[in-house]
Amino acid sequence: MTETFRKPSDEELKRKLTPMQYKVTQHEGTEPPFKNEYWDNHEQGIYVDVVSGEPLFSSLDKFESGTGWPSFTRPLVPANIKTKTDRQFLMTRTEVRSAHADSHLGHLFDDGPKPTGLRYCMNSASMRFIPASKLVAEGYGEYAKLFDSQRAK
Repeated sequence: MTETFRKPSDEELKRKLTPMQYKVTQHEGTEPPFKNEYWDNHEQGIYVDVVSGEPLFSSLDKFESGTGWPSFTRPLVPANIKTKTDRQFLMTRTEVRSAHADSHLGHLFDDGPKPTGLRYCMNSASMRFIPASKLVAEGYGEYAKLFDSQRAK
């Protein structure tokens, strides 16, 4: 992720993203639980923002939350995540957004497992998964070393 990223226009985003990706990232939508691309993904790799490509989460921090959405204990690059208070639906929640593209990603809850006790409950539609075997080819080589010990098993 470079500092030169400029968010595409709304028209360009409508062309680039699927209708669900657009609804989730640009209009704080939520995809159906258990009917999304990554809720049950067990492959090693990283998840990046579907709009900007900024690295967000690692499979090493992914866990089975039972919610039907991909859940993580921590962000891969904390600087690429921002939070804000969400008061929709007559409740107060913590919304998670990407720092550079300002994409809606999901919500943060304090009912996750150790070591953080956090559950970053994300929408698959807001992310793109890059398998560990393709990190170098896709320009994310700096994260490949995270999975070296996993490949040795």
